[in-house]
Amino acid sequence: MPRSDPSADKILDCALHLADRCGWERLHLHEVAAELDSDLAAIARHYQQKDDLVEAWFDRADQALLTRAKAADLPGLSAEKRLEELLIAWLASLATHRAVTGQMLLYKLEPGHLHLQLGGLLRISRTVQWWREAALRQNLHLSRIAEESLLTAVYLRTFVHWLRHPAEGEAEVRALLRRQLRRPALRWLLRQP
Repeated sequence: MPRSDPSADKILDCALHLADRCGWERLHLHEVAAELDSDLAAIARHYQQKDDLVEAWFDRADQALLTRAKAADLPGLSAEKRLEELLIAWLASLATHRAVTGQMLLYKLEPGHLHLQLGGLLRISRTVQWWREAALRQNLHLSRIAEESLLTAVYLRTFVHWLRHPAEGEAEVRALLRRQLRRPALRWLLRQP
């Protein structure tokens, strides 16, 4: 019988803090349970596998992006600036566990984790879709497909750069993001309604 029944958020927070000390690869769910004075059954009620914690972590980032989308200033900004503000909010939500976030991605990319890699592709697509929606993008058909493809490249390049250069501040990341959003093909698409 578990001594405590932690919430999904409490489990995720505990896992992230433990992983900050030992690394994502070395994190074990039984250690999370022990830290929470609980058991594995209590963890399993919220997370069926370790990768579900990764998904929950990125869900939080998506929620941060959607929360930024509610700000009164956002609709009055240009499409380029809306995209910038939203992606910066997404990255900022991950900043407290930046190193662990990178370790999570490496874990997903291990050769034996095909099932995680496929899920990772779906995650990228889902985040880019929310990013576009939150930025109030309305392109349709081939224009939408081109915009999604270009924004996916921008998202990945910015995210990987942010992970690999932790010493850089927000201003440098914003500058990189702006340069990418100002590339001619994407800039033309962003001027469309």
